[in-house]
Amino acid sequence: MKKVLIVAVMLTMTLGISAQLLYRISGNGLAKPSYIIGTYHIGNIDMVNRIPGVFDALTETEQVYGEVNMDETMKADSLMYMQKQMMLPEGKTLKDYLSTDEYARLNKWLFQAMGNDLNANTPMTQQMARMTPMALSNTIQILLHTKHGIGRVDPTSSIDGYFQKQAKNNHEPIGGLETLKFQADLLFQSIPLDRQAKLLMCLIDNEEFNVQMLKDIANAYRAQDLEGIQKALDMKLNNSCDSSPEEEAAMIDNRNADWIVKMKKIMAERPTFFAVGAAHLPGEKGVLQLLRKEGYSVEAVK
Repeated sequence: MKKVLIVAVMLTMTLGISAQLLYRISGNGLAKPSYIIGTYHIGNIDMVNRIPGVFDALTETEQVYGEVNMDETMKADSLMYMQKQMMLPEGKTLKDYLSTDEYARLNKWLFQAMGNDLNANTPMTQQMARMTPMALSNTIQILLHTKHGIGRVDPTSSIDGYFQKQAKNNHEPIGGLETLKFQADLLFQSIPLDRQAKLLMCLIDNEEFNVQMLKDIANAYRAQDLEGIQKALDMKLNNSCDSSPEEEAAMIDNRNADWIVKMKKIMAERPTFFAVGAAHLPGEKGVLQLLRKEGYSVEAVK
């Protein structure tokens, strides 16, 4: 459940010796080094000032690549596509995928959290009742951040957006490793709707567990602790709420492998600053290790 739900919204403690979010990529024929940084998608840009070497890395590179080019997300056709993928099939509502009891529990949670009654005949609640369970789960996780004081969420001031804005200010190219269409399809439509409904109920029925996980991820990111982020994502309930290997592969591992193919070509053309979700960096199938397996030197920037 964690990687399936958290990836959509991801990634003041004392820094440890191994704390690191920024890495230099060199060797393997590269004329100049590139860099990669792990981001927390709903984190605030104040964190950027605490990352050693980040401004030098931006200066030394000639373009910025994120998971997506965020300018794409502002285009009318892209926004319309994203909104379409976040909605259930025409004529369907959440009642078609939840039992009567599940729907009642969900409605109670939403009413207590934000004062919205899914049974009310208002444009907002009608739209919410037509959201895919994954899209609604996204909204709920942001609510959990606010409700439990995990962190301030400001979509107009994201870490990912900050780096692309810097490139734009410097008149440098901006690119995306994925398209918004790909991410919309992956996040909101790739998982069967019945399974999405199950994961939605897992989120609200295990609020304490999920809040602790979100806190652990946020704290680990502030500590620049990739191992801590990985440990939090690996927490399990040991039941059907846990992500299947196939779900985790779709959200993390398969994308990492695809990015490596693209990154090799991008870095060969010009030194690049990559900014991607921190959950994609650690582990044997993480981007850092995959780059090393390709023959690159990947070193933490101190």
